Amino acid sequence: MKAYHIYTSGEAPQLVNLPKGDPAEGEIRLRITACGLNFADLLMIKGKYQDTPQAPFTLGMEVAGIVDAHGPGVSEPAIGTRVALFAGQGGLAEYGCFPVERAIPLPDNMSEVDAAGFQIAYGTSHLALDYKARLQPNETLLVLGAAGGVGLTAVEIGKVMGAKVIACARGPEKLEIAKAYGADHVIDATKEDIRDVVKSLGGADVVYDPVGGEQFTAAFRATNPDGRLLAIGFASGDVPPIPANHMLVKNLTVIGMYWGGYLKFNAKALTDSMAQLFAWYSEGKIKPHVSETFPLDQVADGLDMLKSRKSTGKVVITI
Repeated sequence: MKAYHIYTSGEAPQLVNLPKGDPAEGEIRLRITACGLNFADLLMIKGKYQDTPQAPFTLGMEVAGIVDAHGPGVSEPAIGTRVALFAGQGGLAEYGCFPVERAIPLPDNMSEVDAAGFQIAYGTSHLALDYKARLQPNETLLVLGAAGGVGLTAVEIGKVMGAKVIACARGPEKLEIAKAYGADHVIDATKEDIRDVVKSLGGADVVYDPVGGEQFTAAFRATNPDGRLLAIGFASGDVPPIPANHMLVKNLTVIGMYWGGYLKFNAKALTDSMAQLFAWYSEGKIKPHVSETFPLDQVADGLDMLKSRKSTGKVVITI
């Protein structure tokens, strides 16, 4: 099979031929048809992601495809069932063997491309806004990086949950996409002062931040007393300092949120969240925005879209 593989940590991945392999006990083999790209893939290539596997390994964190074989002790889902699963690694390949407990059968109305770009982005935003920040109807939600892979889902989920959503992104094209997904107000991060605009709109009760850096600092200063700030990631490359004295005075809460970490200590939270998200998808309340698809031999082009921040929503590799 073809696979986008890293032989040595820190070196560029290569498209190579590898043995297909057979599923072990408790595993299924998937004929992979789509794999979502994530900012974490870029960090894994550099060996800087918190869950970077030991090299050698194949990239690709979230996949969709068709059950091709069962390992010992496995009989479901049936051969031929379309499923999605969080792989962590191994998704950018024609086949992969994964724990059956992670497999989620797809609704009939969900394409495999949508499914491959669904789990991490929507799962992160829903778990963050619902389980962690307890976002309430009529609260004001500020989303930074609002046209990116996770940011756009936060805009969409925030509206489903009844919040007033302020979306911050770079440039008019990205802001139009945020509006199309439900943003009530938009801020152009290239031209406007985030703090001033948010305060003029009454301040933020919850901040969703996958960007970090100066944008976090501006959002922190525009957060209302008793507000909650979700630290999702640092796409800017800058981890911001957090002034604990200001947190004290304004009764603010800064919440760290790493979706994949819940697999290790509270998988039920992910399962419950995903059940709600798949229900919303089936009801037409949410719809993934896949801005670009690339074939397996053009993974590098897809990753470049993420690195240069030219993409909106998700980038998916079709296999």
